[in-house]
Amino acid sequence: MKMPATRFEELVVWQKAHQFVLAVYRLSRTFPQSETYGLVSQFRRAAVSIAANIAEGFKKRGKADKLRFYNIAQGSIAESRYYLILAKDLKYGDVSELSQLLEEVGKLLEVYSRVILNSDS
Repeated sequence: MKMPATRFEELVVWQKAHQFVLAVYRLSRTFPQSETYGLVSQFRRAAVSIAANIAEGFKKRGKADKLRFYNIAQGSIAESRYYLILAKDLKYGDVSELSQLLEEVGKLLEVYSRVILNSDS
């Protein structure tokens, strides 16, 4: 039997979310300079929020507290999904791999949240 994670860095969902953040930073570096304080800033903030809220929720003791942070992360996933659509429509780069990674993060977080919700503690 696998031991439960003792640090957020051990969570696959956090690892994938962190990969997404790094990919967003790489992609947004190529955006026009006029987007520095617009789309680049918003997109990076939303991406970081996903991984940060997973990390913060991991250390919360109560089930409701944990789930609140994971729900905030889910909101940031939806926001990031929109920024991917916008970047694609503005022809700022190929976002297909980022979209797939974000979908994976969303599914993992959904499952992880469901496990927390249905747990005894």
